[in-house]
Amino acid sequence: MLLTKRFHYALLVVLGMMVFISACKNDDTPAPDPLSITSINPTQAPLGASIVITGTSFNATPTSNTVVFSGNATAQVTGASTTSLTVIVPATAQNGPISITSGGITAQSPSSANFTISNRPVETLPNSITASRTLSANTIYALKGYVYVSNNAVLTIEAGTIIRGYNQSQDPENQSHAGTLIIERGSRLEAKGTAQAPIIFTSSQAAGSRKYGDWGGVVLIGRAPSNQGSARAFEGGIRGTFDSNLNTANDNSGTLQYVRIEFPGVALSSTPNSEINGLTCYQVGSGTVIDHIQVSYSGDDAFEWFGGTVNAKYLVAHRTFDDDFDTDYGYTGKLQFGVALRDPSVADQSGSEAFESDNFDPGVPVTAGLPYTAPIFANFSAFAFNPGVPSNANTAGGSGAYRAAMHVRRNTKISIFNSVFTGFPEGLRLEGTTDGTLANINNGSIELQGIVFGNSEIPNSTTVVRGIGDVTTAAAQAYFNLASRKNQIIGTDITALLLNAQNFNLTAPNFLPQSGSPLLVAANAATGGKIADSFFTAAPYRGAFNTENWAAGWTNFDPQNTNYDR
Repeated sequence: MLLTKRFHYALLVVLGMMVFISACKNDDTPAPDPLSITSINPTQAPLGASIVITGTSFNATPTSNTVVFSGNATAQVTGASTTSLTVIVPATAQNGPISITSGGITAQSPSSANFTISNRPVETLPNSITASRTLSANTIYALKGYVYVSNNAVLTIEAGTIIRGYNQSQDPENQSHAGTLIIERGSRLEAKGTAQAPIIFTSSQAAGSRKYGDWGGVVLIGRAPSNQGSARAFEGGIRGTFDSNLNTANDNSGTLQYVRIEFPGVALSSTPNSEINGLTCYQVGSGTVIDHIQVSYSGDDAFEWFGGTVNAKYLVAHRTFDDDFDTDYGYTGKLQFGVALRDPSVADQSGSEAFESDNFDPGVPVTAGLPYTAPIFANFSAFAFNPGVPSNANTAGGSGAYRAAMHVRRNTKISIFNSVFTGFPEGLRLEGTTDGTLANINNGSIELQGIVFGNSEIPNSTTVVRGIGDVTTAAAQAYFNLASRKNQIIGTDITALLLNAQNFNLTAPNFLPQSGSPLLVAANAATGGKIADSFFTAAPYRGAFNTENWAAGWTNFDPQNTNYDR
């Protein structure tokens, strides 16, 4: 019996050792390779180009990898496996190492694989493009004189591409035309940038030497309705005319997404209607996609719509010389989320405004008068002065003065909801001379709701809301101050709005209101009515921003000092 017990004990010991050895063998399973970067191909490429990073332990889901170039420039990852990432070189990238963060671990490229921004070749665009073509991010393009895209051609521009506009003296056709890209009826512009690699139209001048109106701008021409007869020419000497027989409301002039337009704009001269704006839309239809567009240092208006039905979201007007958002000749589009940041020392001879809206131009015959100018704007902000009391005297850096945040006249039926304006001598100028403006505020055609005016010339409504012509100041104020419209006049002290401390920083603004700002209180915002349309994102707050900074990453508020020669 004793021998049997000893045998059982020995057997248990042997079995235990086998289990222990087996466990030790299981512990010898190789650990996964650490996150690493082994190579970059190519190691030299221009901004906006695609490169491939190889290594170990990447995440196969592109968005689960964060790739940062020198200069704290985050790149878009367009493809991923555990050993390879395809990324786009971001517009603000600098020479140096690249880092990747995945699964909470960060790895940096070895010095042998540091990345270098390369110079791109420069190609001058022909003045007539009649066949479809693509502009590559690996090339910088020169825009000299008027460049027409016609014959139903499609001009495609890759993300990250740079197009440099030249002044009138560089016109190869000797017409003294500033470089301007013009997409004619039937043709399309497919300019799809990204937040990491926006498409950039900018000045041909070197950093530090750029100025308002260094080149013309971007012009789209479509087939949607306007209220002008076919005898009326386009502004700025652009060939062609309005056409009142065109009624393709959903006409498609292409796509503009994540596009910056810097230092454009031909200002008004002694020749009537000589202007060219940053982005000009003539009869552009709602089949066109426009979002995430920044126009900076325009020598005339930043954005102007002449007729048409095109909609837009996420617009930025930066340091405009004249008006920020101008609507004319039967434009009926819908627009949401836009911001204008003004340079208080620069304004136009005509009196600069955030919004100007007209239905017709005096002295020009209107064939039928329809459609009426009746766009709908929601969640816009415009900032001109801070702090202190603005002046309506001529500005130091311009030839004119600031006038009104909103100038509504000439039988327009514009509507603006949930928007904030600070620093204009007047908030609202309602002007009518037997042209229908008074009737439009009385019958609901014009709707101004959820509007905040702050930091105006004097802290009462005598100047902030004004009537001109047939619209008396009393009628204008009675309209604006009706309690159900939820409008508000702050006066000269705007601290109660709790704007961001960097709200008025001209080169590095932050527009997100502080926590507790009354702009963010849903009860203070207008709802329903015209903004119940499915185009509008539910945004029960006043102004362009709540807690999400949709302008981050793709905008540039200091293009004067940006190096575009790489």
